[in-house]
This record gives sequence, structure tokens and C-alpha cells, in this order.
Amino acid sequence: MNGGPDLFINKGSTINLTCTVKYAPEPPPAVVWKHNRDDINFDSPRGGISLVTEKGVLTSSRLLVQKAIASDSGLYTCEPSNANPASVRVHILNEHPAAMHHGMSTILAGPSLVVFVLTTLLLYYHHSIRWKHLLT
Repeated sequence: MNGGPDLFINKGSTINLTCTVKYAPEPPPAVVWKHNRDDINFDSPRGGISLVTEKGVLTSSRLLVQKAIASDSGLYTCEPSNANPASVRVHILNEHPAAMHHGMSTILAGPSLVVFVLTTLLLYYHHSIRWKHLLT
């Protein structure tokens, strides 16, 4: 699954998940998508959910969820009928795009941020005292 184990999406944006099936003896007859272990219902009243699957040597299946809302958060799993499943955890944020983070790194918040800032300050302080001592 493209995008790593966690994906952070701004509320109102489109969730775009792509699952690529490699090394299967043949294209999978079916690719099932799940949200929190339940099959995704493409005819649900929520609407705005679509799927595009292209079969070939590499089969790709793209799930699009328009206008993301809080209840769209959770574990999304792509299950090809002849290959191992792959999952990604989607987090819907109520923040502006500049506050979003994409990729595999962890967002620093709360106590982690305090520890990070204090460690940075201590290292800076330690190195500046060391340089002053060496120069005098």
C-alpha cells in the first residue's frame, strides 16, 4: 500500500489510497477494500466513495473517499484474492494543511515536543559552553 503505515489527511480533503499487487501468479480476480475490518459499501448513504482497479502484470486498485470526515479515520485494508493484504491507518485532522504531516515519521506533540525542545536546548548549551572553554 502506498503511503506508509499512517496517513494524515485534512478534514474535507480526498483520501486517495492505492494498493499495488506485485508478484502474483496472475491478476487477482477480486480486490476487496475494508475500513476497520468491515467491507466498504460503495452504495452507502455517505456517498463520495469510488474504486478504480486496473488489472495487469501489476494490478493497482485505487480507493477514493471524497470530502473526508472524522468517521473516515481508521484502518483501511486492501485484500487481493490471491495475495497478502496491506493496510494503512488514516487520521483525519481538523487543522489547516500547513499543520498536516505526510509520510512515516511521527508527529511530535505534548510531552514528546517538550522533551525534544529541552534536549535541543541542552545540546546547544553544552556545545556553546564547550566552545567557550576551548577558546579561552
